Formats: sequence, structure tokens, C-alpha cells
Amino acid sequence: MITKKERSKIGRQNKQKGQRFELSVCKDLESQGWIVDRWSSNVQLGFEMEQGVKGEEGYVWHKEYPRLIPAKSGIFRLKNTGFPDFIAFKPKGRARFGIVYNIIGVECKSRKYLDATEKEKCKWLLENGIFNQILIASKSKKQRGKIEYNEFGI
Repeated sequence: MITKKERSKIGRQNKQKGQRFELSVCKDLESQGWIVDRWSSNVQLGFEMEQGVKGEEGYVWHKEYPRLIPAKSGIFRLKNTGFPDFIAFKPKGRARFGIVYNIIGVECKSRKYLDATEKEKCKWLLENGIFNQILIASKSKKQRGKIEYNEFGI
């Protein structure tokens, strides 16, 4: 039986491992010529309460729509909990009106699997043209210390 103290220690270690992995992904992308920053927005899925017309259900009804919102701060405001983790861009070329950039979102997952809500958020971000593509950064199983990038497909 794992005690509460041991579980807390394991959780702290896992959080630290995740932060180190995010830092290594950021450094790897920068070495490839990308300009990387933490993404500070999130996609809100689900329901929002709105004032409605008085009827059988009362004054309030639910309306479902995804939208982009500012990310809430994490525990003790250490970092924002945006989705995806990073935004990365690099110049793609020149156009008549200036420089054209390739903009991607990068989500760090040590095991490279997204859950259902994360997949829905990725799909919405791509369909609405917020990112050109979204990459899932994961640890390589073949080479220790190597990072694999898999493109999220709709």
C-alpha cells in the first residue's frame, strides 16, 4: 500500500520529469530554427450558461460551442496551463506584404497519446486555422534522449 506521503513524492517527481521534457523539447525546436514561446490560451469545450427567454425550462439555457479563452494559471501560478504547450513559428518566405510564417502548435506527451478532449481541441484549432499543424512531441523508444515529433491528423 502506497502512503499519501509516497504518492505525493511520486507526483512531484513526475511533474519535474514533465517540466524537464518540455524544456528539452523547447531547446530542440530552437536548435532546428523555430522561434518558440509558451502558448497561453486554451480551447473551451462544452457548455456555457447564458440568459434566455422565460419558458418551460426557466430563464437559463445551455449553448454548446468551442472557443478560444485565456488559460488559467496552474497551481500557485507557477505556469499557465494552455493547450497546446508551445507555439512555434519560423519564416517560410517573403510575400508582397511582408514575411510569411509557418505557425505550429506543439504538445509534449512523454508517451505520445492524447486523450479524447485533447484530440477534440486539436481538431478545433486546425479547423479554425489557428495553427498550420500540431505536433505531438514524445520520447523515443528506440534512442534514449531523442525526441520524436508526430503530426496530429484530423
